[in-house]
Amino acid sequence: MKFYLTYAEPPSGVFSSQVMDVIHFLNKEIKGQVRLIAFISLHDFSSNKKKIKKELPNSIVLPMLPKATFWRINAIQLWILCLIMRPTAIIARNVIAANMALKIKNSTFVKAVCFDGRGAIAAEWKEYDVNVVESWKREIDFLEQRAVIESDFRIAVTEKLVDYWNRQYGYASGLHVVIPCTLNSAFQPKVTSDAEKIKARESLGINSKDVVLAYSGSTAGWQSFSTLQSYLSPFLKQKFENKVLFLSKPEENIQQLEKEFPGQIIQKWVSHHDVPSTLSACDMGILIREDSVTNQVASPTKFAEYLSAGLKVIISKNIGDYSEFVQAHQCGIIANGQPLPTLDSVDFATRTKMVELVNLNFTKKAQLNNYKELIKNLN
Repeated sequence: MKFYLTYAEPPSGVFSSQVMDVIHFLNKEIKGQVRLIAFISLHDFSSNKKKIKKELPNSIVLPMLPKATFWRINAIQLWILCLIMRPTAIIARNVIAANMALKIKNSTFVKAVCFDGRGAIAAEWKEYDVNVVESWKREIDFLEQRAVIESDFRIAVTEKLVDYWNRQYGYASGLHVVIPCTLNSAFQPKVTSDAEKIKARESLGINSKDVVLAYSGSTAGWQSFSTLQSYLSPFLKQKFENKVLFLSKPEENIQQLEKEFPGQIIQKWVSHHDVPSTLSACDMGILIREDSVTNQVASPTKFAEYLSAGLKVIISKNIGDYSEFVQAHQCGIIANGQPLPTLDSVDFATRTKMVELVNLNFTKKAQLNNYKELIKNLN
């Protein structure tokens, strides 16, 4: 048996697709014998535990101590759990989880630790002023280096993240696989017919002649809203038929844009199950981010979601491996500081091509060989 360990991550759409769906896939397709161990906040602990157990009934959900800086005490709970249940390996989803696993490895039956690297965490904390105590900010570089260097195997979400590990921490063993953020298996990529697209537009009050860009996700500061706003304004000024759909909760940033461009901004919040059908009303998805180390190594989950709905992608330069992917596969536009050209609605043939790209690259089945390599190394 193997543990999949998470720390300080509440249930969400991302947690469902990138953690629980991965565990389902490993157990079903590769007989990976993986069990989720999730340490979550005491805030809404009971309801969040129920959400996790609903998807993974055999998961073990434990409370974190009130401050995440006390993770070493939670590591004692993990140690006791490992002594009782005797897992042979731990896949640890982030830096802290990996350090917990490494701390108890030699005193239990755990023979291998895999660091599931989701990004450049130390860089993100520095670039985006993450609200943690200063002493922990100073320690995070060491913790990340230990996770990268001392783990027995690694998952990286992009090749750019592996390059970062090479430069920043001297990683050179080559014992890793690159698995991008994949589509939730519950979402089957489907090519939307012209009639279905019109119907989806009607439900949102969008005209068939409109050209609609979609922004799915938070508009919080780290998502570079000011950069996004300066990029969208010229597009919205071109003509009234140019629209932007924000699949986000109501926020001040969006409201200000609505005031500036009345009738051209649509804001809607839907469950993650309804995201694909809502996106299918649009033509292109937006991934505009500022140039930072955090974004240079990232694997935005929205990229696969956009393509799976038949959308092309407008993406900034240097976003993980994806800016190069867009250029190589001609599946969107690289935002280079110039105003967007005049855009047309995406036709059926183009939507078909986008869905094919998802099936070949960003589903869990497309990454089957990499998942097999992971389990082989942990065995």
